[in-house]
Amino acid sequence: MRVLFWFRKDLRLDDNTGLHAAARDADGDVVPFYASEPAILGRDDLAPGRVRFVLDSLADLAAALATRGARLALDHGDAAETVPRAARLAGADAVYWNEEYEPALIARDAAVERALEHAGVRVRRFDDRLLVPPGAVATGAGRPFLVFTPFRRACEAIPLAAPVPGVRRFGAHDLPARPIATLERLGFATHQRPWPGGTRAARARLAHFAREALAGYAVRRDFLAEPGTSQLSADLRFGTLSARTVAAAALEAARANRGARSGARKLIEELRWRDFYAHVLYQFPHVERGAFQPRYDAIEWQGDPAHFDAWRAGRTGYPIVDAAMRELLETGFIHNRARMITASFLTKDLLLDWRLGERHFMRHLVDGDPASNNGGWQWAASTGTDAQPWFRIFNPVLQGARFDPDGGYVKRWVPELARVPARWIHRPWQAPPAVLTEAGVRLGADYPRPLVDHAAQRVRALAMYRKAALTR
Repeated sequence: MRVLFWFRKDLRLDDNTGLHAAARDADGDVVPFYASEPAILGRDDLAPGRVRFVLDSLADLAAALATRGARLALDHGDAAETVPRAARLAGADAVYWNEEYEPALIARDAAVERALEHAGVRVRRFDDRLLVPPGAVATGAGRPFLVFTPFRRACEAIPLAAPVPGVRRFGAHDLPARPIATLERLGFATHQRPWPGGTRAARARLAHFAREALAGYAVRRDFLAEPGTSQLSADLRFGTLSARTVAAAALEAARANRGARSGARKLIEELRWRDFYAHVLYQFPHVERGAFQPRYDAIEWQGDPAHFDAWRAGRTGYPIVDAAMRELLETGFIHNRARMITASFLTKDLLLDWRLGERHFMRHLVDGDPASNNGGWQWAASTGTDAQPWFRIFNPVLQGARFDPDGGYVKRWVPELARVPARWIHRPWQAPPAVLTEAGVRLGADYPRPLVDHAAQRVRALAMYRKAALTR
């Protein structure tokens, strides 16, 4: 049997469920194939940095295949046309791929499967992206979980799957292979610093994290100025690493170092949050465009649209918010704690629709994932499943003081405040004039005054949410 393997968000040869099955079933006669799609490249929320990461990852995948004497077949077009065409040209008896769980991609895959079946080509699909796929766990009543903690407990009752062996042998083919595109040729441009894609870079990040940061991860991961997070979100997004490999590496490090056990547990819990949001999007696709709890679609957002421009530019006058938004624009990455702070600020201080922020993040994040991004925004906006209660509102000053106590994060991304003492760094508008003069800061000139008063906006937000919460 000859199998065409369709790569998607699983751009690796190691621990790839569908690819491993293809190599086993076809005794190595596997044709590796990838096709870019106009519908995806034409999205208005597609981040150039994300495209660059994929291009780098494809180049890395092609190089890895070349070391095995194989060649990655590449095409561009509607998947319902490119995949059957590749299967026909390859003489494939079957096409294998790993499942996607986003509504548009589910519909795309169904169309591809119909086209292949019409052509007499068999299809096999595999769960690979998550630790636990949708449908594998349910409540006692047989319904999807809506709260994370019982979801996590149910998932923990299922043993973690071990990574599967990498694939070393592939079949020869003469499929046409387009050269891997450049960002410029695709019509994209970005000033963001490159975030290296591909399995080699991903494995280096994983090894560094396991060695240097895992032991302190449970305690230090929320501190913004420290390198305490895994930095693996883009790798998981595009499958240059699998979630199984990450979990296995954490557990292996914990066995070698007892001090890393709490970090390994916390990291796996974060992987389960990723699973949770993927399950929610899969089982409740309406969250892609609206609130999970429909009554919150009735929120009458009262903010000033001009404030959205200040928020996304990092000019709100709240240093912790501005630092995070500037980091996003500069790097395509934003710390998880910073995502929560900025999302809470947009929705509950500026009183602006969470969907504006969700879309802005997707336009800039290298790791932008529809399920995780939507889940995080709906959590912060208190409109989702397991959401932050609407009456709990982050205070940006207190969040800054707690998670950036020395102001190192703010001073890195808001350099105009670099000489402001830590005591005042998160509330420069309250600093004595002499302190600001010595620091070389003129509020309203060098750095903006706060757009809004947090205490007053909190009252408005509570009234706004209370009204929606009472809607039936």
